[in-house]
Amino acid sequence: QVQLVESGGGLVQPGGSLRLSCVASGFTFSNYAMSWYRQAPGKERELVATIGILGLTRNYTDSVKGRFTISRDDHKNTVNLQMNNLKPEDTAVYYCYTVSRGYWGQGTQVTVSS
Repeated sequence: QVQLVESGGGLVQPGGSLRLSCVASGFTFSNYAMSWYRQAPGKERELVATIGILGLTRNYTDSVKGRFTISRDDHKNTVNLQMNNLKPEDTAVYYCYTVSRGYWGQGTQVTVSS
């Protein structure tokens, strides 16, 4: 049974930081690239970052470059998203996603507000 379980969301002030984690099970995690997506109210789901197999490649949407860092730990079947200098426009539900397999997590809410 495939599972992707996100955690780490919450309420943070502008300029603050959060670290999201996604623990995967039920498939061979190390064989797949992983992504983080987000969806703000009334907007389409947006690709935020992708990390390739062995972490050899990392790609980010322009709006988060220099602020967010995606990483993976294949021993723990985990993909992380370190988010620094958060802005109100980062407010969204964040989802992890298994590239090529189409697996989604349930999402974790991130709210950036003073």
